[in-house]
Amino acid sequence: MNAVKAIILSAGQGRRLLPLTENSPKCLLSVADKPVLAWQIDALLAAGIDDIAIVAGFQVGQIEALLQARYAGSGNIKVVFNPFYEVADNLASCWLARSAMESDFLLLNGDTVIEPALLLQVLKSPSAPITLSVDFKESYDADDMKVQLGADGWVKQVSKIVPPHEIDAESIGLVYFREQGPVLFSRAVEEALRHPAELKSWYLTIIDQLARAHLVNSCSVKGFRWCEIDFIEDLSKAGMLFTE
Repeated sequence: MNAVKAIILSAGQGRRLLPLTENSPKCLLSVADKPVLAWQIDALLAAGIDDIAIVAGFQVGQIEALLQARYAGSGNIKVVFNPFYEVADNLASCWLARSAMESDFLLLNGDTVIEPALLLQVLKSPSAPITLSVDFKESYDADDMKVQLGADGWVKQVSKIVPPHEIDAESIGLVYFREQGPVLFSRAVEEALRHPAELKSWYLTIIDQLARAHLVNSCSVKGFRWCEIDFIEDLSKAGMLFTE
C-alpha cells in the first residue's frame, strides 16, 4: 500500500458558530477539552498517517501555533495558507493543496470529529478510485450532504438537494482517493476553477460529477463515532460522544 497523505480543509471561519468563532476558526473549537483539529490529527497519526496538509485561512496563525505546541516532532504536518477564504469555498482550498494529490490521499472536512477506528474502517475499504464515507439515519435535514447509492453500493449522486425518495445515506466529510482517483479529482478541480462562478463551489460538486461516471464507491461508517460541527448545539453533542 502506498503511504497515504491527508488534506484537512480548515480555511473557513464558521460564521454559523458566532460568537464562538469571532476570533478563532471553527477547527480550533474545543470538544471534550481538545480542539476539533487535534481530534483529526490524533486520529490520523493513530492510523499511521503522518503526512498531513492543513489548508487554513481565517486566523491561520492560531492554527500554526497549535501545530507548534502539540505536533512539533510529529511527522510532516504543515499548513497551506488559503488567502481567498473570504471569497471562495472549499474547491479553492482543494486547488491550493493539489501538490499533495499526486498519490493516495484522504480528504477531510475541517469540522468533523472522528475516532481512529472510523479512519481504519475507511482505509481498509475495497479499492476504488474514490471512496465516500457514508452513514445512515432515519431522516435527513436540509443541511445534510445527501447520497444516493446504486444497488452495488457505488455512489450515484451526492448533494444537499437529492430528492427525498432518492436519499440512501449522508456523506460525513471524509473521502479516500486511490488508483486514478487523485489525478481525476485534481484535474476536475482545476477544470472547474477555470469558470469564475465555481469559486463558490464545494468539492463535493466534483465528487458528484465523478460519481455519475461510476468512479465513486461508498464505505459505511455506521456504528463508528463522528460528529460534524456546524451549529453551537453540535458542540455539546460532540462533547458527549467523545468524552472518554
